[in-house]
Amino acid sequence: MIALEKRAQPSRFWTFATPLLAVILTMICGGLLFAALGKNPFETIRTIFLDPLFSEFAWFYRPQLLIKGAPLVLIAIGLSFGFRAGIWNIGAEGQYIVGAICGAAVGLAFYPTESLIIFPLMIVAGALGGMLWAIIPGFLRVKFGTNEILVSLMLVYVAEQLLASMALGTLRNPDGMGFPGSRNLSQYPSAANLEIIQGSGMHWGVVAALIAVIFAYIALSRHVFGFHVRLAGQSPRAAKFAGVNPAALILICMGLSGALAGLAGLFEVAGPAGQISIDFNVGYGFTAIIVAFLGRLHPVGILLAGGLMALTYIGGEIAQSNLGLPLAAIQLMQGMLLFFLLAVDVLTNYRVRLRRGKPA
Repeated sequence: MIALEKRAQPSRFWTFATPLLAVILTMICGGLLFAALGKNPFETIRTIFLDPLFSEFAWFYRPQLLIKGAPLVLIAIGLSFGFRAGIWNIGAEGQYIVGAICGAAVGLAFYPTESLIIFPLMIVAGALGGMLWAIIPGFLRVKFGTNEILVSLMLVYVAEQLLASMALGTLRNPDGMGFPGSRNLSQYPSAANLEIIQGSGMHWGVVAALIAVIFAYIALSRHVFGFHVRLAGQSPRAAKFAGVNPAALILICMGLSGALAGLAGLFEVAGPAGQISIDFNVGYGFTAIIVAFLGRLHPVGILLAGGLMALTYIGGEIAQSNLGLPLAAIQLMQGMLLFFLLAVDVLTNYRVRLRRGKPA
């Protein structure tokens, strides 16, 4: 008989080993899935995980790792503060959308004026938009005791409808011949998030993600705020005795995660995406949840996990074009990663024991 025995303390070994084990299990089960779809599993896994780094076209794909990884890291860093404190913001996708809308609206309001102050104003607007959208579920939990998981998730659908409304109405390009979508911000120098080093993929969103990693590391390990966050997540009752204000902590963590998600949306709409469109959001807010947990809610771990998830995005696109793999299969494999991570994470707090059954 197999039984789980509670560990006296969480295993340090399994804390770091479970993400690696989850990746290996995802590759194995993903390979079986691809084989069931009639694809060579070894070729498919190689295409997804190795071709973006080592193929003859790697020089083209590598910059994409920064472009796709930056929003994932930025959003996941914000989510990690709340998750560590036991505050579950599941609506980062909506905050990402609203941040993009607010930032783009500021840039388009100044069109075609040329000024160095426009892009900084867009950054502020993007952060404020995401923060205010995230504070809604935080405020409702503090004031009325509502569940922030449900409220933040429902607000994603509200944000999607708002995005469609902006693309078809308020922010639609007046010179676009009636087609949905705003002006192309990447062609408006004062509002464009251009590459800092040409051809490297390094834009201001990447810089912001790296700054967020450093800030989160210092805040969580060297500042009293990080102590309050960890204490609230591990023992809410002890946190109250330590003088932690639960309501303030909820609003701060929700606002911080929303601001970083809003920044990710702004840097995306002003750079790689270029415009507000109906299909602007591609699920970064939901994927960032996987990144946060795969990185063990640690800033450095999130940075590495963001790179891995960016790799699956790029490798998945290569597999779709070269091997005819359906997009749903790639998304299912990404979902497997979170499933296996949660499944094997039980080894961190429990050890598996084999016991003989009781005699009849």
